[in-house]
Amino acid sequence: MAAGAPRVFVSHLAGVPVFDPNGDQVGRVRDLVAMLRVGARPPRILGLVVEVISRRRIFLPMTRVTGVESGQVITTGVVNMRRFEQRPTERLVLGEFLDRRVRLVESDEEVTVLDVAIQQLPARRDWEIDKYFVRKGRGGALRRKGETLTVEWSAVSGFSLEEHGQGAENLVATFERLRPADVANALHHLSPKRRVEVAAALDDDRLADVLEELPEDDQVEILGKLKEERAADVLEAMDPDDAADLLSELPEEDKERLLTLMRPDDAADVRRLMSYEERTAGGLMTTEPIVLRPDATVADALARVRQQDLSPALAAQVYVCRSPDETPTGKYLGTVHFQRLLRDPPFTLVSSIVDSDLVPLPPDTPLPTVTSYLAAYNLVSAPVVDESGSLLGAVTVDDVLDHLLPEDWRETDFHGEGGIRHGR
Repeated sequence: MAAGAPRVFVSHLAGVPVFDPNGDQVGRVRDLVAMLRVGARPPRILGLVVEVISRRRIFLPMTRVTGVESGQVITTGVVNMRRFEQRPTERLVLGEFLDRRVRLVESDEEVTVLDVAIQQLPARRDWEIDKYFVRKGRGGALRRKGETLTVEWSAVSGFSLEEHGQGAENLVATFERLRPADVANALHHLSPKRRVEVAAALDDDRLADVLEELPEDDQVEILGKLKEERAADVLEAMDPDDAADLLSELPEEDKERLLTLMRPDDAADVRRLMSYEERTAGGLMTTEPIVLRPDATVADALARVRQQDLSPALAAQVYVCRSPDETPTGKYLGTVHFQRLLRDPPFTLVSSIVDSDLVPLPPDTPLPTVTSYLAAYNLVSAPVVDESGSLLGAVTVDDVLDHLLPEDWRETDFHGEGGIRHGR
């Protein structure tokens, strides 16, 4: 862990208020959700269990937590109000870790866990368990004495998953080391029963990434085995274009039911994409490119490009548009490529370095024309603009390749002699 990275003891989080970006209280923290991992890796903190005003307990992913300090938690974005349900690979830190009897690795002495410290990884939004505060000797109502000490997570045994054994927990923990394309390849070769079991044990974001890499038949099979509310959560976590492609494979009534369960903003993006023909710029595009207003600076643009969740193709350029800056935007003004952002001072306005020479693609542009456009101008992404001049989205090269390759390309073995080691 890097020096200065935030560290918090979980007992200090119990009951603290959670606020949205506007300063309105969402609820209070009731627990933390952790995922155990194989071998020498510390448990990862997936999110918080938050009790909202109605006393319903919901799950707040750590990726949506922007601040844990001064006796409060600050969240960003829309909070999913569906009831929290613990999954097989998840552990409740307050409910299952505290007061647990474990052993010190060095002395094999039994100790009681009094508190757990979590720490945010440098330059990332991920949190992991960092230290344990323990008491030597036996606990109990009448025995509170004993030496207390704070130890590294690696100094305690009794939490981590073993390397051997059966069950989804171990397999999911092993998959954590793989890229989504490789997890998808492994899932594809499991039996249908086992594939559904393992997919159900993955968290929403991980399952969304993996679904995007699976053949359509596997996607439909897995989604159909999930509870409808969970399926809607996973669809929300997918890229809108991939979610639209998957929903288009479902019967009409199933499609509408899942869209109704999704958050309205996410469902609106997916419905818009489904209104275009599949093999056109509109059908291929994502509705979530990086959009900046003309008065944004190079520093603003670079901060957006650095976001961890962005694919390399989307991070390669930003699109400058008048307000509103969510698709469909105001008037599209042009593109600024990543290399240009690196060459200009941080205070430079993006409107002064915008590339407006390239004509954007209309949404009905057919796939062969989109392919030629990207190849002719050496681009990894292209803007899609409607007749009124609003930016609708961007077509990325990975989505174009997905439609150019044979239908069974995802089932190709990338690990053969001289082959590619990783699937993306």
